Amino acid sequence: MLESLAVGLTGSATHLVTEDMSPPHLPNKVLSTPDMIRLIEGTCLEGVQEHLSDGQTTVGIHVCVSHSASVDAGEEVVVSYELAEIDRKRLVFNTTVTSGDKTVSEGTHQRFVVGG
Repeated sequence: MLESLAVGLTGSATHLVTEDMSPPHLPNKVLSTPDMIRLIEGTCLEGVQEHLSDGQTTVGIHVCVSHSASVDAGEEVVVSYELAEIDRKRLVFNTTVTSGDKTVSEGTHQRFVVGG
Protein backbone atom coordinates (compact mmCIF):
# COMPACT_ATOMS: atom_id res chain seq x y z
CA MET A 1 0.00 0.00 0.00
CA LEU A 2 1.22 3.48 -0.79
CA GLU A 3 1.33 6.36 1.69
CA SER A 4 -1.37 8.12 -0.33
CA LEU A 5 -3.88 5.51 0.90
CA ALA A 6 -5.09 7.32 4.00
CA VAL A 7 -8.17 7.77 6.13
CA GLY A 8 -10.23 10.61 4.70
CA LEU A 9 -9.72 9.62 1.07
CA THR A 10 -12.94 10.36 -0.82
CA GLY A 11 -14.29 9.67 -4.24
CA SER A 12 -17.40 9.14 -6.30
CA ALA A 13 -18.63 7.77 -9.59
CA THR A 14 -21.79 8.34 -11.60
CA HIS A 15 -23.57 5.32 -13.08
CA LEU A 16 -26.51 5.04 -15.46
CA VAL A 17 -29.16 2.59 -14.29
CA THR A 18 -30.01 0.23 -17.14
CA GLU A 19 -32.96 -2.12 -17.56
CA ASP A 20 -30.74 -5.17 -17.01
CA MET A 21 -30.05 -3.91 -13.45
CA SER A 22 -33.71 -4.52 -12.55
CA PRO A 23 -35.05 -7.54 -10.66
CA PRO A 24 -36.76 -9.82 -13.19
CA HIS A 25 -39.88 -10.27 -11.02
CA LEU A 26 -40.82 -6.58 -10.96
CA PRO A 27 -42.99 -4.96 -13.64
CA ASN A 28 -41.14 -1.62 -13.28
CA LYS A 29 -37.49 -1.41 -14.34
CA VAL A 30 -35.65 -0.18 -11.22
CA LEU A 31 -32.19 -0.61 -9.71
CA SER A 32 -31.93 -3.90 -7.82
CA THR A 33 -30.17 -4.18 -4.47
CA PRO A 34 -27.53 -6.63 -5.80
CA ASP A 35 -26.69 -4.27 -8.67
CA MET A 36 -26.52 -1.29 -6.31
CA ILE A 37 -24.07 -3.25 -4.14
CA ARG A 38 -22.04 -4.13 -7.26
CA LEU A 39 -21.79 -0.40 -8.06
CA ILE A 40 -20.70 0.41 -4.49
CA GLU A 41 -18.04 -2.32 -4.53
CA GLY A 42 -16.76 -1.32 -7.96
CA THR A 43 -16.54 2.35 -7.06
CA CYS A 44 -14.54 1.62 -3.89
CA LEU A 45 -12.30 -0.87 -5.75
CA GLU A 46 -11.48 1.60 -8.51
CA GLY A 47 -11.10 4.49 -6.07
CA VAL A 48 -8.28 2.93 -4.07
CA GLN A 49 -6.51 0.97 -6.81
CA GLU A 50 -4.12 3.82 -7.67
CA HIS A 51 -3.09 3.98 -4.00
CA LEU A 52 -1.92 0.36 -3.90
CA SER A 53 1.49 -1.09 -4.66
CA ASP A 54 2.13 -2.97 -7.91
CA GLY A 55 0.49 -6.37 -7.81
CA GLN A 56 -2.00 -5.41 -5.12
CA THR A 57 -5.76 -5.13 -5.38
CA THR A 58 -8.70 -5.37 -3.00
CA VAL A 59 -11.51 -7.85 -2.49
CA GLY A 60 -14.85 -7.13 -0.86
CA ILE A 61 -15.34 -8.76 2.55
CA HIS A 62 -18.39 -7.05 4.08
CA VAL A 63 -21.34 -4.91 3.00
CA CYS A 64 -23.90 -3.28 5.30
CA VAL A 65 -26.11 -0.85 3.39
CA SER A 66 -29.70 0.33 3.23
CA HIS A 67 -31.77 0.51 0.04
CA SER A 68 -34.40 3.09 0.91
CA ALA A 69 -35.43 4.63 -2.43
CA SER A 70 -36.04 3.37 -5.93
CA VAL A 71 -34.22 4.51 -9.05
CA ASP A 72 -35.77 3.95 -12.47
CA ALA A 73 -33.86 2.62 -15.45
CA GLY A 74 -32.56 5.59 -17.42
CA GLU A 75 -31.76 7.61 -14.30
CA GLU A 76 -28.29 8.12 -12.85
CA VAL A 77 -26.95 7.31 -9.40
CA VAL A 78 -23.88 8.77 -7.74
CA VAL A 79 -21.92 6.40 -5.51
CA SER A 80 -19.73 8.26 -3.01
CA TYR A 81 -17.29 6.89 -0.47
CA GLU A 82 -14.98 8.04 2.30
CA LEU A 83 -12.24 5.80 3.61
CA ALA A 84 -13.05 5.81 7.33
CA GLU A 85 -10.61 3.25 8.72
CA ILE A 86 -7.48 1.32 7.81
CA ASP A 87 -6.74 -1.69 10.00
CA ARG A 88 -3.61 -3.32 8.58
CA LYS A 89 -4.97 -4.49 5.20
CA ARG A 90 -8.68 -4.04 5.98
CA LEU A 91 -10.26 -0.90 4.54
CA VAL A 92 -13.59 0.44 5.85
CA PHE A 93 -15.61 2.83 3.69
CA ASN A 94 -18.63 4.95 4.53
CA THR A 95 -20.79 4.87 1.42
CA THR A 96 -23.73 6.85 0.05
CA VAL A 97 -25.77 6.38 -3.10
CA THR A 98 -27.88 9.30 -4.34
CA SER A 99 -30.08 10.00 -7.33
CA GLY A 100 -30.87 13.65 -7.82
CA ASP A 101 -31.84 14.99 -4.42
CA LYS A 102 -32.84 11.63 -2.91
CA THR A 103 -30.69 9.34 -0.81
CA VAL A 104 -30.93 5.80 -2.15
CA SER A 105 -28.47 4.09 0.20
CA GLU A 106 -26.19 4.69 3.16
CA GLY A 107 -23.89 2.27 4.88
CA THR A 108 -20.45 0.75 5.06
CA HIS A 109 -18.34 -1.46 2.85
CA GLN A 110 -15.13 -3.26 3.78
CA ARG A 111 -12.40 -4.40 1.43
CA PHE A 112 -9.18 -6.32 2.08
CA VAL A 113 -5.87 -5.64 0.32
CA VAL A 114 -4.43 -8.77 -1.34
CA GLY A 115 -1.36 -9.52 -3.44
CA GLY A 116 1.92 -7.76 -3.78
